[in-house]
Amino acid sequence: MRRVKVLLINAHDDPPIWVGPTLEVFKGKHDIALCDESKPLAEQFNGVEVVVDIGGWGTDEMIDAATDAKLWQVLGTGLDHTNVKRIKDNGIPLANCPGFTSSVSLAELAMMFILMLNRRSQGARQVFDKQGLGDPPGRTLNTLTLGMVGFGASARDLALRAKPFGLRITAIDAIPITAEVQKEYELDFAGSPDDLEKLVAESDILSLHIPSTEENRHIIDARRIAMMKPTACLINVARGALVDEDALYDALLKGKLWGAGLDVFANEPTDPTLPVYKLPNVIVTPHVAGNTDDTMRKRRELALDNTNRLAEGLEPLHLID
Repeated sequence: MRRVKVLLINAHDDPPIWVGPTLEVFKGKHDIALCDESKPLAEQFNGVEVVVDIGGWGTDEMIDAATDAKLWQVLGTGLDHTNVKRIKDNGIPLANCPGFTSSVSLAELAMMFILMLNRRSQGARQVFDKQGLGDPPGRTLNTLTLGMVGFGASARDLALRAKPFGLRITAIDAIPITAEVQKEYELDFAGSPDDLEKLVAESDILSLHIPSTEENRHIIDARRIAMMKPTACLINVARGALVDEDALYDALLKGKLWGAGLDVFANEPTDPTLPVYKLPNVIVTPHVAGNTDDTMRKRRELALDNTNRLAEGLEPLHLID
């Protein structure tokens, strides 16, 4: 198998754990280098056949410099940060790492949020710090309904983890959920986007598992937040743009929702001093749902596999059409 020239792009704030191991997995197999934005791009991109773009943050200048590229491989699932049109207009095949590469990681974080919120873990810590006992009371999950907006890979992995806790599982998806899938994942209800408001109104835990698109922007808006039970909580490990944050934060501050578990935000990094983030019923993490050893390994291996396929004259997998 011939060696391919590969260039790795990373945003300035990408954790080193993404960069080093990605370079390492290619070494000895292909010629890989790390892009240095402080140096001329034309020289760095000369002869580069594969661009591996961590998170899809490659700039327009980088895309235009990649005149020899035969694959632009995004090391991530979402393409909301990627200038897909420019890449495609420049004739560069574009691939991502589909949801199965991060689904377990996202499902585990969502499950963590569900458990922490319903056992009121942050409020309990405040009581602990004051040397109190027996407060606040939590609630068991076997009386609650988990509603999932979207039933792709991460939602399915969440269903597998939630069912043993006794949760009633419901879901909607734009792709029809077959009877076989409904049975396999023990769904108590399976619907379409037309059932969104029914799902919102009936869920004790509402979890989002859809991509960020213009159609999905603020799909959970002020009107739908008002439909939620005051004892319900919202889980978002997908994308911040799915939720009208102003409406959500207003509801939380006014005590109109049980709580929220948020890993993603409309603007990242978000302002940590906002009063809503100080509430004991709001749990936040800094977009770490997919940052696990398993997800990183799967994505690196997928990028290497696609590079190998290119070297062997085969079409890369998971191309965006």
